[in-house]
Amino acid sequence: MLLNTVDHLDEISVEELQDALDNVEGKKPTERLLAAIAYKNGVTQTELAEWYDVQRRTIYSWLKRLDTDESLEQAVTDAHRSGRKRKLSEKEQKEFEEAVHESPENVGVDAPAWTPALVQQYLDEAYDVDYSIPSCRRLLKEAGLSYQKPRRTAAESDADEQETFREELKKSGRKWTPQ
Repeated sequence: MLLNTVDHLDEISVEELQDALDNVEGKKPTERLLAAIAYKNGVTQTELAEWYDVQRRTIYSWLKRLDTDESLEQAVTDAHRSGRKRKLSEKEQKEFEEAVHESPENVGVDAPAWTPALVQQYLDEAYDVDYSIPSCRRLLKEAGLSYQKPRRTAAESDADEQETFREELKKSGRKWTPQ
């Protein structure tokens, strides 16, 4: 039975877990310590799995991590994962970020604003690298830009459409309803 393999928690006090909780940063290490504290207070692994919306074996792994010679803070914290190497060098990344803070026209692209598809094309032409549309969105966000959905202003909207909208709104009892 899995329960017996977390007997090592008998050697760790709730106070030690709470002290470690004061010294960790991040959602996962905090969750892991809170789960261990709850477990020490009688909450079952099955209940914890329901609380955290994870598999029971995940809770078991969280608790098993505490069976180590390293500090509790280190035990609940994941090792750094570097991830995939960037396609753009630091210099190219900086150039790209400067470019997208300009109008596309200022960098030789015939468009009124940057879009992920436009960024994808620009990166291919300027740096000979292929990025997916979601990655281009991420690059724009990392460059400090945010998505702005174009909206028609009242001055641009059709007077007949405005009147139709008002009539429909009155008929619906002033509630938004799907069409």
